Amino acid sequence: MTYTSKHLAYRLPQKVKLHTIHNSLVLVRSFPLKSIRLHTTWEPAFKLLSFGSFVTLEKIVQYLMDIDPEKIEFFLNSLVRKGFLEQEGVSLVTDTPFVSIIIPVRNRPEEIKACLQSLGKLDYPSDKFEIIVVDDASCDDTPELIKKFNVHLISLKENKKASFCRNLAAQKAKGDILAFIDSDCISHPSWLSGLVPAFKDPVIGAIGGQVDSFFYTSGLDKYEQVKSSLIMGSHAKRSRKNEKFFYVPSCNLLVKKDLFLKIDGFKEELVVGEDVDLCWRLQDAGYHVEFRPSGKIFHKHRNTIGSFCHRRFEYGTSEPLLQVLHKNRGKQLFLPVWGSLFWSVVVLSIVCSCLPLLLICPFIVLTDYTTKHIKIKQSRIPVKASQLFLAVVRGYAALFYHCCAFISRYYLLWFIPVMLIFPLVSILFIVLHSISGLVDYFLKKPRLNLFGFLFYYSLEQLSYQTGVWFGCIKYKSFSAINPIVIFQKQTE
Repeated sequence: MTYTSKHLAYRLPQKVKLHTIHNSLVLVRSFPLKSIRLHTTWEPAFKLLSFGSFVTLEKIVQYLMDIDPEKIEFFLNSLVRKGFLEQEGVSLVTDTPFVSIIIPVRNRPEEIKACLQSLGKLDYPSDKFEIIVVDDASCDDTPELIKKFNVHLISLKENKKASFCRNLAAQKAKGDILAFIDSDCISHPSWLSGLVPAFKDPVIGAIGGQVDSFFYTSGLDKYEQVKSSLIMGSHAKRSRKNEKFFYVPSCNLLVKKDLFLKIDGFKEELVVGEDVDLCWRLQDAGYHVEFRPSGKIFHKHRNTIGSFCHRRFEYGTSEPLLQVLHKNRGKQLFLPVWGSLFWSVVVLSIVCSCLPLLLICPFIVLTDYTTKHIKIKQSRIPVKASQLFLAVVRGYAALFYHCCAFISRYYLLWFIPVMLIFPLVSILFIVLHSISGLVDYFLKKPRLNLFGFLFYYSLEQLSYQTGVWFGCIKYKSFSAINPIVIFQKQTE
């Protein structure tokens, strides 16, 4: 496949500053505090990017004539993922690859109708994609409705579940790329055009796009808009060696067909978590999985409380099973040394009713700050003292939040039995859970009042962890709730 980039543009965000230090360029990001060194070869392009306006890739290439345009794009995309650049537009293709869109469905006539109608509005060339719908033994008029569309329909007489349907369609697909979407989803017109160009990078095995909420009126709809488990974030990201748990959901997943067949597709015995398992096996095979906000679809989530809780419970049961299937991905909890020491002193002073112990905390913060300050001075990176101090404080706050979130995610369920024996510990669980919920509320900014958000947040946490504990007992694996703690130097 050959590609050409059009309308793809980049710019330097306001929170990133460009510096020239001893024959190298340095980008410094103020929040979170990070820096990266670049060769001076990139200086003309980055001075252009630093004016604050988006600059097209074609114009950037003109300033870097000695570098392969494709390598320029790959490098700039890596800076986008690290937060040092912003991006708009997409990289278009000249030799457009053929795509096979695969949709499993069972007893969803109205949903599949809306899904197929949306696919008819794709801005991808109509002669460059096919649609394969696998009807999983529907017992209503779903098959008859599908026949009204120009699609390849495969009808099963026995209910085989979604993974079997996807694998069967993949074997019959004509495309070089398989594009999976669920029957209860609506595609944005730019779904394929926004994601397919990612495959020009040979290290990419699979790519996923943004999953937005289709419903937006009820309180639960508003909660799902910001806290759906299908939301991968708002910025591009890619799997890394030190990131063992990255994945993209199967309702918006594109994967190279040859790789998909090589690793035997989805595990058909998995009812939930099959997308996580597939992405992990792709990474184990030496390929990257990437998420890009472009390529959006809209998901019709379960918008009743009962179905919402049941689905979260199902998601929870998959976590221990995935830990059993992927023993090389045992859960680890990384704790920064200075931050852990700080909060240990705080907890110890409260538990032992020895408030003078808190006098140690300023010395811990000062030592941490001094260590980082010396390191930055040695590297000659232009970081203000106030920036560094805020970064240290923010790191301590982030550690506290993550500890609260972990307890809320996996141990809130036990506050009732614990309350009968240790009332104070039970109250502590509720306080930590509330702090976690409050932080999420102010970060996510839902169109929902605080009490409504905390209500759904609590339901989600309780439903998910009930599933996790159920799975731990069923599969006799407790690593999901009992991670290996690793202390590390705190860095930003």
